[in-house]
Amino acid sequence: MYSAILSAYFAVHLLLGHCRGDLTIQVPEVPVVAIFGKDVTLNCSFSTNLNFSLGDLSVIWQLTETRQMVHKYSLRQDQQADSFVNRTALFPDELAKGNASLLLRHVRIEDEGSFTCFVRIEEHLSAPIKLQLAASYSKPSLHLEPNKNLKPGDEVAIACHSSGGYPQATVQWHDGKGSNITENITTSQVANEEGLFDVRSVIRVTLEPNSTYSCLVRNKLLNEETQALATITGQHLKFPAVALWLTVGLSVCLLGLLVALGFVCRRKIWQSCEENKAAMKPLENADDKGEDSAAILRKSRLQAFFKKKQIAWFVVFIYL
Repeated sequence: MYSAILSAYFAVHLLLGHCRGDLTIQVPEVPVVAIFGKDVTLNCSFSTNLNFSLGDLSVIWQLTETRQMVHKYSLRQDQQADSFVNRTALFPDELAKGNASLLLRHVRIEDEGSFTCFVRIEEHLSAPIKLQLAASYSKPSLHLEPNKNLKPGDEVAIACHSSGGYPQATVQWHDGKGSNITENITTSQVANEEGLFDVRSVIRVTLEPNSTYSCLVRNKLLNEETQALATITGQHLKFPAVALWLTVGLSVCLLGLLVALGFVCRRKIWQSCEENKAAMKPLENADDKGEDSAAILRKSRLQAFFKKKQIAWFVVFIYL
């Protein structure tokens, strides 16, 4: 019983917050989204059965949390806070019709938050309204790091950069098949002097020829998406894997061939030396056999000459 009475009390108190006596006030129930650098109107309207003049009307806009005055209208005079000079205005011709809306010019990131609209005609009434700021992100740019002397199988970093957005973005990466590969990324978001965010996201992948990667930057508040694609072709691949293994194989074969030819050449020279030694033996036994030493010497020299020719032709063949 007590809880029901307490609930009823709070319900009546809440109702009186927007309606008191003959005065009612209306503001948007959902947050107002303003684009950074543009003008925005915070709508606030009131109605009353009382006959009133503008001299009886007071309208005050203030920051809800700090209660700092933003704009004040009283006794037919406007007053602006120092931090909002030349940036706020009411609609004077609409006040008598119940329009107490506030025009806020060139909105900044620091304007984001809750504003309260106060209206007084003999009695006062107030209602809060929430302002959210938004800014679109630039089209991302992609950079390959490193971008020289690459070959398949190398691990590379693809950096995605987008700037000038608000609030913080969500970044997604996809491969050429459309699969989400966001798990392997590192993303940083840093606010600049104006409060807008610069986003940098880096993904590390194993390089494959003709592979495609896309970076998507999403602003949820504006329901906007912007993306960039990068296709890594074989132009960056100065030394493909197939050519590498082919070169290694040819080098091994050439080395083996040179070793084999060197062995054969050495053997031929050794055989030639042995034959020359054999050719000189008849000279040593010339007296025993009664042969003409001059004739045997000429024969030995002739045999040595032909052997040298054979060796020379063999070396020329190896060189060619």
